[in-house]
Amino acid sequence: MNQLNEKAFEFEKAQQSFLQRVYQWMAIGLAFTGAIAMWVAGSPELLRVLHGGVFFILMLVELGIVFWLSSQIMNLSPSAAITGFMVYAGLNGLTLSYIFLLYTQASIASTFFITAGTFAAVSVYGYTTKTNLSSMSGFFMMGLIGIIIASLVNMFLRSPAVYWLISYFGVALFIGLTAYDTQQLKAMQERGAASDQLAIMGALKLYLDFINMFIMLLRIFGRRR
Repeated sequence: MNQLNEKAFEFEKAQQSFLQRVYQWMAIGLAFTGAIAMWVAGSPELLRVLHGGVFFILMLVELGIVFWLSSQIMNLSPSAAITGFMVYAGLNGLTLSYIFLLYTQASIASTFFITAGTFAAVSVYGYTTKTNLSSMSGFFMMGLIGIIIASLVNMFLRSPAVYWLISYFGVALFIGLTAYDTQQLKAMQERGAASDQLAIMGALKLYLDFINMFIMLLRIFGRRR
């Protein structure tokens, strides 16, 4: 009986250790992104350079890094996975610096705390719920594709109605994805998959959920300059 209790304790400790690494790397990535974005926002010259044609090049590079990490994560060393994640977080800081041009710093800060609170609550739900969220994976994928297509189309239409529809639907989508990804990470640990590379991949997923939820909430609650 004692051996069973010891094994259960060790298993729970290992599970907490894996998820702790995931959230630690996610927090480090967010902090690095924020620091880079604020640094760029303080330099009008850099802002002018970045938000010309360079902006779209950086976006493509970011997309390439995400696909590279997602497809090659188990073939990478832990240091290479960490480097890829931090490079992505830094580039994202460069591209996100535009929000300081559009919104007041007070509204950016308040929206960040709203996002943090929402993310924490939803992540706890994803960890503790007995409901299997795997059945929602197809819906989440279609929702992501729909948001991307609608956003691209609305770059030409410039429809306020489509803009707000995307924003509200985006918040709901990334709330759902946060719960889903948290549950998937818990299941991953339960299957015994707890490598450093997978911790970085988990951190990247939650980082993307947080950042996208923040952007959608900022579009709703942010006060424009």
